[in-house]
Amino acid sequence: MIGSKVERKEDKKFLTGKGRYTADITLHNQSYAVFIRSPHARAKIKGIDTAKAKKASGVIDVLTGKDLADDKIGGLIAGWKIVSKDGTDMKCPAHPALATDTVNYVGDHVALVIAESLQEAKDAADLVNVDYKVLKAVANTGDAMNAEAIHEGIDKNLCFDWELGDKAKVDEAFSSADKVVEMDIVNNRLVPNAMEPRASIGDYNSSSDELTLYTTSQNPHLSRLVMSAFNALHPEHKFRIVAPDVGGGFGSKIYPYSEDVVIAWAAKRIQRPVKWVCERTESFLSDCHGRDHITKAAVAVKSDGTVTGLKVDTIANLGGYASLFATVTPTYLYGPLVLGLYNIPAAYCNVKAVYTNTAPVDAYRGAGRPEATYLIERIMDKAAKEMGMDRAEFRKKNFIKQFPHQQCLVHNIDSGDYDAHFDKALNLADYAGFEKRKAESAAKGKLRGIGFSTYIEACGIAPSAAVMSLGAGVGLWESAEIRFNPTGNISVFTGTHSHGQGHDTTFAQIVSDKLGVAVENIEIVHGDTDKGPFGMGTYGSRSLAVGGSAISKACDKIVEKGKAVAANMLEAKPEDIEFKDGEFIVPNTNKKKTMGEIAFACYLPGTYGEIKSPLPEGMEPGLKETAFYDPVNFSFPAGSHICEVEIDPTTGETKVDTYTCVDDFGNLINPMIVEGQIHGGLAQGIGQALYENAYYDETGQLVTASYMDYCMPRADNFPEFRIDYTCTPATSNPLGVKGCGEAGAIASPPAVMNAVVDAIGTEVTMPATAEKVWRAIKDKKSAQKKAA
Repeated sequence: MIGSKVERKEDKKFLTGKGRYTADITLHNQSYAVFIRSPHARAKIKGIDTAKAKKASGVIDVLTGKDLADDKIGGLIAGWKIVSKDGTDMKCPAHPALATDTVNYVGDHVALVIAESLQEAKDAADLVNVDYKVLKAVANTGDAMNAEAIHEGIDKNLCFDWELGDKAKVDEAFSSADKVVEMDIVNNRLVPNAMEPRASIGDYNSSSDELTLYTTSQNPHLSRLVMSAFNALHPEHKFRIVAPDVGGGFGSKIYPYSEDVVIAWAAKRIQRPVKWVCERTESFLSDCHGRDHITKAAVAVKSDGTVTGLKVDTIANLGGYASLFATVTPTYLYGPLVLGLYNIPAAYCNVKAVYTNTAPVDAYRGAGRPEATYLIERIMDKAAKEMGMDRAEFRKKNFIKQFPHQQCLVHNIDSGDYDAHFDKALNLADYAGFEKRKAESAAKGKLRGIGFSTYIEACGIAPSAAVMSLGAGVGLWESAEIRFNPTGNISVFTGTHSHGQGHDTTFAQIVSDKLGVAVENIEIVHGDTDKGPFGMGTYGSRSLAVGGSAISKACDKIVEKGKAVAANMLEAKPEDIEFKDGEFIVPNTNKKKTMGEIAFACYLPGTYGEIKSPLPEGMEPGLKETAFYDPVNFSFPAGSHICEVEIDPTTGETKVDTYTCVDDFGNLINPMIVEGQIHGGLAQGIGQALYENAYYDETGQLVTASYMDYCMPRADNFPEFRIDYTCTPATSNPLGVKGCGEAGAIASPPAVMNAVVDAIGTEVTMPATAEKVWRAIKDKKSAQKKAA
């Protein structure tokens, strides 16, 4: 089953409208909630008058930050401690789930109205009067350190000033370089825009003192841990979190939000179910955004094209507060990957993380890896051109050639063959025929460019020893439980969570392959903290490499117990039993038992008449095993993406004409699902390159707060993608897999932008909208006329 294009088991219910999302859930005696949000980017709260709202029709209660503080509910946390280069800890302001004294971005949470109906809650919300003293906002990433501090005690709005690498060695490389190539790089801010907006339903049972939260989460176990340990919301053993079907997450649903804390607390407080469903404009304002980097980068190059050093200075915008994974994203998920897949012997990376009066910025599909890849691939393109070298040959000259490879920064890359996937991509894209296609475009009055992106990422985020030594508050292992029922079908409980990745299918394929049970007889259970063992959720392309490996280990335990039972039944020694294709056999005999027969036998511990238990003496009945998996290293997917664009110079309109990608994801469990993951990632990455941009004006107002102003790509913006693979199995997990979910979003922005710049012959920033491209072409022509 492993390696087969098995159709997704989960699709039938979604295609027939039988998916069950949080918004679909209605509980008995349920009430409805509306959040009152700040219309100002930065202001002091002088007072909140709730008297009229509390008297309004259908209103049950109006809750404020004071009520939250009185109940001793803690604030939201930053879950990864970063230490600045001077040895001081990062500086994180208090982040109450409902603001008490100040608000720090448009959309910040101020109060909650609970009513019998949603309309009554909305009507009452209009009656709440908040008295604000508006302050000057800090909205621009580049200006943040020179602006007034928005949080008391945090000078220059600086959370941390972090460094990685050997600065002295880099300075030496630059001093001896034949050429230094410099570049200013902007990685634009994005709004995740999952198809399903966030939602929360709190339900408190006063009889059992149990609190349940239904929510749109990628990580229910971690959310429960955080809300119990840090928000002091409810004791963990009496707190259940259920994440039913979730319609996309892309990182923005990894962590608990203020809404989760407040809704669960409110349900407990009024002792009735409370339901909140996010509206799309609320999503734009309050979902954690992604990216938002400003970088100065430079490479040192020898005359033969060898890159000897890399220097990176980045300002990363955290928004109004430090969200749960906000501090690791621009540091340990970014810094070590700025080397790309190049053998650069010296590198130094400095990241200054700043607070601004904008929505918090946290992990978004790729989380640090897209920012790193964009940086290195853009400057490698520029360096090749300034050296007068073919851009493809320049990359190949600097590729890592031997594995394992210890980078000069952090990672030890266990496997890869970068020439193999780049050569394959060049062939598929017909790089040799590009000049002919360029001439054909020119004959039509169009400009054509080609762009490369050869990327690497660190995936399977888990190695507890590594991540905890770098500041993570918890280890990131994964768990699984396999439970055989007496009739031979299986329930698999996993700590990961599926919100589009196809776990129901791929995990079932692993179990089917390992245990010889038909896929249709295997159920994957996830998303409920009351079912199965504790797990650390889905993000960082970790589900298969870490969660799948835990499942594989649990299968191995099942087989070992099955061998002991089979030996007793077949009158053989356990070490003589072989297991293959779902059967336990005694070699060189006709003695065998199927897995189903063994599973049934495990539930027969006693004696009935002349029938004696097949279980070995002292063995516990049942067939259920639990396994944990904590890898010793990350996995390192890599690949080569090639984009060709055609541009109309009279309008600036850019068309992605062809897109080719060849990725090395190690072993593929289900190639069809992998292809779907690539398609989704490419759509998001191309969207960033050409269309998407979250823009705040100088007062901190989000100008792009709806689909009228925030441009999302559509199906007709993309060509048919050419997709292929190479394979060097990962050595860090038993399945040999590397992770595929984020690759498209990581690799495509620089591939597209390199193609755009190649076509127009001048720099332009993301997103390369028609207006930007048209102006860049016009400005270039004007400069050429002046020079003449």
